[in-house]
Amino acid sequence: MSSAYTHGHAESVLRSHRARTAANSAAYLLPHLQPGQRLLDVGAGPGTITADLARLVAPGRVTALETSDAVVALTHEGVEASGVENVDYLAGDVHALDLPDDSFDVVHAHQVLQHLPDPVQALREMVRVCRPGGVVAVRDADYSAFTWYPPSPALGRWLDLYLQLARANGGEPDAGRRLLAWAREAGCSNVTATASVWCYADDESRTAWGLGWADRILTSAVADQVLRRSLATADELHGISDAWRAWAADPDGWFTLLHGELIIHV
Repeated sequence: MSSAYTHGHAESVLRSHRARTAANSAAYLLPHLQPGQRLLDVGAGPGTITADLARLVAPGRVTALETSDAVVALTHEGVEASGVENVDYLAGDVHALDLPDDSFDVVHAHQVLQHLPDPVQALREMVRVCRPGGVVAVRDADYSAFTWYPPSPALGRWLDLYLQLARANGGEPDAGRRLLAWAREAGCSNVTATASVWCYADDESRTAWGLGWADRILTSAVADQVLRRSLATADELHGISDAWRAWAADPDGWFTLLHGELIIHV
């Protein structure tokens, strides 16, 4: 079972993903970590969160899971560059993990469930491979809850396009608000649900986020898929890119991303 990964792995995407750390992307999980644990990191991406988690559970080991050998290689490259050595690598499908029951103390997935055709089955598998007494931790954005200032019709069009594309690819971009319902459907009863935000309002973060999307809307899988599905024209994407650049340069610019979070106690 698979679906298209909406963002792809262009450099403009990886540049944003490499800014993610355990502190800014998994703070809700950190109190549950301790040295010696075994941890499965589902959807490890460029490996920055993976490496941080590996440091926190050392001398325990982390298994980094990605969808293909090519993406696993990206994870390996990122983790290796960090100097972390207690990480193993695996290509596979989270809907049907080729792993024994009760294999890990912690199973973690950041921004993964939103891209899956069956997030409930993925949660069942994540719980299956987590030992009794362990935790499954998931965090996903909720795109329809994103908000920004100043108002921009072009950024509104960007959000509409992303919502259309993500759903056409079999995902659910408003995953954050659905995490608790998905966990309950998966049979999880002992669940702690929280929320947190990323906020881009200082010059450095606003520039990184705004210019990142100015590039991504033109030079990533998002742009390729939008054009292939005839959801927008190339001229329209250039207009959205210009709007992102204008927002990034505006000292009044402010953008927040809401995330849903779950700790499932197994």
